[in-house]
Amino acid sequence: MIAAKERLPRFTPEEYFAWDEQQQEKHEYFDGEVYAMSGGTLNHSRIAVNVTTMLDNHLADGGCQVLNSDARIKIQRSEKYVYPDVSVTCDDRDRDTAQYITHPCLIVEVLSPSTEAYDRGKKFKLYRQSPSLIDYVLINADEIEIDVFRKNDRGRWEEISYVTGDLVELESINLTFQIDRVYRGIKF
Repeated sequence: MIAAKERLPRFTPEEYFAWDEQQQEKHEYFDGEVYAMSGGTLNHSRIAVNVTTMLDNHLADGGCQVLNSDARIKIQRSEKYVYPDVSVTCDDRDRDTAQYITHPCLIVEVLSPSTEAYDRGKKFKLYRQSPSLIDYVLINADEIEIDVFRKNDRGRWEEISYVTGDLVELESINLTFQIDRVYRGIKF
């Protein structure tokens, strides 16, 4: 999904939550301004469902929460709230609020031509402000390709690219899976 700035008055976070609950579409929040989120393709939706289901099945017996694109992430030390396609938190502090999480260990974005630059650039820069984030996953919706950005022991982000036939590793939740599982039911 991609965000487009709307011409609305500036909101406090509390006003934004109340207003956004009344809207038919989702809106991201950046320091008082709101941005409407556009919809995605059927491939985008199917990939997000495949990933959410796989992660939820893997974490079913643990204390982690797998959240879909309806869940916001609050960017730490800011007044920014964004919607990833999929997120996972294993932090008990994220059970204290109903509007958002703040301590994700894993974030997944499904890419499209209109969102790729934002997801790889500005949005990833925001997500990196979270000390709890270990894996940031970008999934191509137009071909079998997944990029995992992982924070190493020195706190630097490394990129690992996966293609057809590869095993994808998510250290944040101790999961290894065949890349083809993400693309089940997808037609290019």
